Amino acid sequence: MAINEDVLYLTVRELGERIRTRQLSPVELNQAYLVRCKKYGHQLNAFAMLMPDLALQQAREAQDEIEQGHYRSPLHGIPYAAKDLLAVAGYPTTWGARPYQKQLFDRDATVIRKLRDAGAILLGKAAMIELAGGLGYRFAAASATGAARNPWNMNCWTCGSSSGSGAIVASGMAAFAVGTETWGSIVCPSAFCGVSGLRPTFGRVGRGGAMALSYSMDKIGPMCRTADDCSLVLAAVSGHDPLDAGSLPEAKARFSFSPPPKPLRIARIEKAWEKPDPDVTAAFEQALAVLQQAGTTIGSVPLPEGPFETAGGIVINVEAASAFSKLIESGEVAQLSDPLSRIGGYAAQTVTSQDFIRAQRIRRILQQKMDAIFQQFDVLVAPSLPIGASTLDTNLETDLSFADPIGGIGNLCGLPAQSVPCGFTKGGLPIGIQFLGQVLNDDAVIATAERYQTHTDWHRKHPPLN
Repeated sequence: MAINEDVLYLTVRELGERIRTRQLSPVELNQAYLVRCKKYGHQLNAFAMLMPDLALQQAREAQDEIEQGHYRSPLHGIPYAAKDLLAVAGYPTTWGARPYQKQLFDRDATVIRKLRDAGAILLGKAAMIELAGGLGYRFAAASATGAARNPWNMNCWTCGSSSGSGAIVASGMAAFAVGTETWGSIVCPSAFCGVSGLRPTFGRVGRGGAMALSYSMDKIGPMCRTADDCSLVLAAVSGHDPLDAGSLPEAKARFSFSPPPKPLRIARIEKAWEKPDPDVTAAFEQALAVLQQAGTTIGSVPLPEGPFETAGGIVINVEAASAFSKLIESGEVAQLSDPLSRIGGYAAQTVTSQDFIRAQRIRRILQQKMDAIFQQFDVLVAPSLPIGASTLDTNLETDLSFADPIGGIGNLCGLPAQSVPCGFTKGGLPIGIQFLGQVLNDDAVIATAERYQTHTDWHRKHPPLN
């Protein structure tokens, strides 16, 4: 039975229900996604590697289990892609970087194992910015696979280090993808590509078998069609991980979505961006109007003032210099693709211990200030980014260097955030709105985004690929 494009753009929940009731075969669904991956994957530079043999083997196993009445979870039989910093036993895990093209691990990352246990099917490794941008980068082409192209306009970028993950979901090459964020790399590609991405609370998803960039800021999260899909994937991958020193205890790490029992207190962030594009401002105001018409009361709050972006940058620099010390000190860093990546590690090694300790003190103060804001409000809302997707040749260091207080504060404090599409620029590029919550209040950001998506259909739009 031929599976048409509309089916490939169904949500995880919709696909899962069709698979559970045996209206849809996991084998046929995977074959259809693989055909699409082979058609568009190279065109978009979206994959580091396709794994068709593994995918079809897992699809047959899923189909056999479901036919025998063993249905594992809403992800059973659902195809996905994983960012290429997550280890898959026996397959190259390249971290997007030339020096690691032949790197192999003998066991799966915790997230890969948990998704396999849930019955999800791995189609391949999503392309990414080299070392997840940990040593800095100037250009979208900072990857062993080249620049990931935006399905909405192939002259534009997908953003952030989870660049392939954004392209894969937006172009209907998988039902969902796994990304990571240290500072913006789930929220940013979700916004540029018009998909729904969730950055969970720090420590909620175990990082065993994942590349380390910043030990105290790295987070793994889902990129999907809807906030509801993100909650399904988070439920599958959350929980304590003994291989991750930053993992929360099981009782706190384990996630199972439960709608908040009372109306959420929501506030827009005042002056979230210095000079947002007028199209972004218009789409954001319209999104707020939709929420208000749905009965949501929206207040207003400023972010705390302080050198919080600087503090976040110092933490990342010091921890990245530690994580990649062997690469830097051996001189192999010269093999990286981007001119800034080749020298960024040496600069990061010059940060003093005093500055690092000062940044940690500033971090504690910021956490207290954010806790005070969350005594007043449950969810903060802002545009995900102040612009639509940048062009592939943009110099990110000089021409895309706007202040990002929300990304800095959210990641330094380990706060959950959900970005969902809320419109388009006049040039036809997606615009995102983000919902930010207190630590462990992932339910609130997902619930607010879900409420928005029940009253809009931006998440149902997909690019007109040739």
